[in-house]
Amino acid sequence: MAAELVPVGSVVHGAALLCAVLSVWWTVERRREESRARAVLVGRGPDAGRGRSVPWAVVAARWWAVARERRAWLCLPAAALLAVLGESPLPLVAGAVAVPLVRRRLRAAGRRRESEARAERVVALCGAVVGELRAGWQPAQALSFAARETGALGRDEAAVLAAARFGGDVPEALRRAAGQDGADGLAGMAACWQVAVDGGAGLAAGLDRLEAALRDHREQRERLRAELAGAWATVAVLAVLPLAGVALGAALGADPLRVLLHTPAGLGCLLVGGALEAAGLWWAARIVRGGERE
Repeated sequence: MAAELVPVGSVVHGAALLCAVLSVWWTVERRREESRARAVLVGRGPDAGRGRSVPWAVVAARWWAVARERRAWLCLPAAALLAVLGESPLPLVAGAVAVPLVRRRLRAAGRRRESEARAERVVALCGAVVGELRAGWQPAQALSFAARETGALGRDEAAVLAAARFGGDVPEALRRAAGQDGADGLAGMAACWQVAVDGGAGLAAGLDRLEAALRDHREQRERLRAELAGAWATVAVLAVLPLAGVALGAALGADPLRVLLHTPAGLGCLLVGGALEAAGLWWAARIVRGGERE
């Protein structure tokens, strides 16, 4: 007697339930580990904070921070919803494949934001050092105070401040610190420092001109970004159009998910359309990024 086949809908519902259970379990375990680590760091036991009421705003902020760190995992609930609606496990597979890709894109965006923030701090560092020098401070003292105030030196702050305090090679330390993303302006600061030490030129005047140049570069980048905002909007519209077409078909009663996920012609259209969509988005983004680099 042939074995009875398990309905596809049961498999999809079971997979979606399993994803939901694993997501809840992972979140609870993460919260427990964070609570234990916090208790160890502050030197208290796990029951030290019992009986204290935690404001709902603090709880919401913590959950929002965790959600922002793990935004790539939101692909799985969305894929599970599509799997339930389409009664097919294919969206779950696509969601699992999308998680590392989305995570990489989000990390790249985070690194880009961090690089821009560090560039802003380098500009602020130049301005702060100029202000302290004109107030009568020595270069080493001005650099130490401004670096602690702005945090522009990043992981190389200790090395640069040690070189400034104990008579080391400050320009070389600044050049090493300029190797961080967004800290290219520190190479200009190193050149100004070198010229001031070797040639006796005014360090404040050189840093003032460097700050003006960095600000002009930042304003030019902002203008270029504003000009390319329309192109990025076009890329976003192209990315959303296929989803809008599927939603429109479902609103008209055509049941596009069943056609795409349960028929050979629909699966072929899905594969070809997905490949063309990915290629189009990649090409459009490459054109826009080429304009940004130029």
